[in-house]
Amino acid sequence: DRAALALAERPTTGHTQAFRPGTVRTEPDGRMYSAVFEKNAKPVIDGLSAFLAGRTGTALEIGSGTGQHIIAFSQAFPALTWTPSEPDLIHRASIDAWRAHSNAPTSRSISLDAARDWANSPEILAITPLTLILSLNVIHISPIGVLHGILNGAGKTLGPDGFLGFYGPFTENGAHTGDGNAMFDRRLRADNPDWGVRDVDDLRETGAGAGLVFHALLPMPSNNRLLILTKP
Repeated sequence: DRAALALAERPTTGHTQAFRPGTVRTEPDGRMYSAVFEKNAKPVIDGLSAFLAGRTGTALEIGSGTGQHIIAFSQAFPALTWTPSEPDLIHRASIDAWRAHSNAPTSRSISLDAARDWANSPEILAITPLTLILSLNVIHISPIGVLHGILNGAGKTLGPDGFLGFYGPFTENGAHTGDGNAMFDRRLRADNPDWGVRDVDDLRETGAGAGLVFHALLPMPSNNRLLILTKP
């Protein structure tokens, strides 16, 4: 039944996000609304434009949440074929409801637990090599194994000159970029010691071990960053 399926698909990481009917605005068809979507979608799209001009191929979003972002990305970059992913069954229902409502040319959402060896799953093998992998507001609200899993999987699935992009708060040289981020980091670690704002240098070093090269760090609203790595 549905409850048993949801339990069986529970992520191995303990990563959770509070997108649930009753806690966020929800439409009768299952579409849920993220409070931050309107604030960060356009800056992320603007930041990606310089890297994606003229690019074709397949783009994968890891941690698509409500599904609003990938709809906007598919409209902004129609030359790419977009695939949303989520380990959470209720989130995937929202993603697919947004896809139907918007008549968006994205694929149906797939189940992906980033802490596992997702690169070798049949759904991913069917769409590789990838031109782009995006993960927004995920790695600070999940254990470090999720970050390592995304980097390792990207090293296996990105095609030559493919991009991996992370959006969210980061520390730089071990220092927070603002007092708000420092408070946010303390709150995250109080909720779960395995969570927390990640450091740019750690991503650079761990990414290099996966065959990825640091490419750019772009300032975003609210002291967030868009961090780009590439596969040579």
